[in-house]
Amino acid sequence: MKSQHQVILSIGTNQGNRLENVERCIQLIHQEIGTVVKVSKVYETPSWGFDSEAFYNCALVLHTSHTSHLILEQALRIEKKMGRVRNLDLGYQSRIIDIDLIAFDAEIIDTESLQIPHPLLQNRKFVLLPMQDLNLDWVHPVLNKSIPELIAITPDESVCEMVQNLKAPLEKIPLEQFNYVAFEGNIGAGKTTLATKIAEDFNAKTVLERFADNPFLPKFYEDQNRYAFPLEMSFLADRYKQLSDDLAQFDLFKDFIVADYHIFKSLIFAKITLAEDESRLYRTLFDIVYREMPKPDLYIYLYQNSERLLQNIKKRNRSYEQNIPAEYLDKINSGYLDYIKSQTDLNVLIIDVSNRDFVNKHEDYLYILDEIQKKIT
Repeated sequence: MKSQHQVILSIGTNQGNRLENVERCIQLIHQEIGTVVKVSKVYETPSWGFDSEAFYNCALVLHTSHTSHLILEQALRIEKKMGRVRNLDLGYQSRIIDIDLIAFDAEIIDTESLQIPHPLLQNRKFVLLPMQDLNLDWVHPVLNKSIPELIAITPDESVCEMVQNLKAPLEKIPLEQFNYVAFEGNIGAGKTTLATKIAEDFNAKTVLERFADNPFLPKFYEDQNRYAFPLEMSFLADRYKQLSDDLAQFDLFKDFIVADYHIFKSLIFAKITLAEDESRLYRTLFDIVYREMPKPDLYIYLYQNSERLLQNIKKRNRSYEQNIPAEYLDKINSGYLDYIKSQTDLNVLIIDVSNRDFVNKHEDYLYILDEIQKKIT
């Protein structure tokens, strides 16, 4: 199940430097509303409904957790920031920028302020042609027709000429050059949330740790001495099986693999939780398994201090985690950092997210993307 909404926006302009208007608008949407993951070509089209200069039009795909009405409010704010003054009494008119909310997932919304899908999209070639460029598996939820089918029956006979190719902001971050990217971090660092969001935005396959299925985990937090060894062994076996299966299965429809762990975490945790004799036995078994495991092409460690980790753990409210001491989290952080220092052939990026909330603050998510871009370009 997707963690974000897929939104289609249409952009138009016929005043000033039209291409610069489109490019600035896309950047503002990416910075202030959500992640712009796809952008269509730009088309020059005649004005629709009134006589004026020709328009530049394009469409984009946005990923966001915001509601449709909040997206509308934010779009209107961006229009105002770019200099548009709306006068509803004048009808159709020239404008420096126009942002229309065309689709919100496959939902049908009919309120006084918002209608989705846009009620006129099937009659507007300057909306349909850019939407076709986005290569989406989207079907009009009212008309039950795909974009190519709508283009075939549209009554709009106006000439729409392609004038410019554009790149989405995410295309500047070539994560697809890697086959396998691993996000790591301490308990409560947000690695699963981030890995899932990255996978959605960059069209990647996810490999997510199945910790919730481990019957030893709640028992371990109640009695560490008794359950540490079976816990670590069960995690090692499950991680080995999952990574072996998922990394071997190439997905034709995904560009690369994103995991929320690397199997070496097994040894990091085992060093902390196991007694000396158990640790020696575990290390012997781990070395056998580790030799066969593919290494990540990019290893991203999300560092958070223990105080912030405890706050996150409390928020997610898993009963068996609530009594984890800060000292235990300190040891895990030290274990990860010692491991990273020892790996001379691992492509590592450490991002300090102690003062970042990339779940609820879009600008903090963009900060992480910027850090990844600096690392790989």
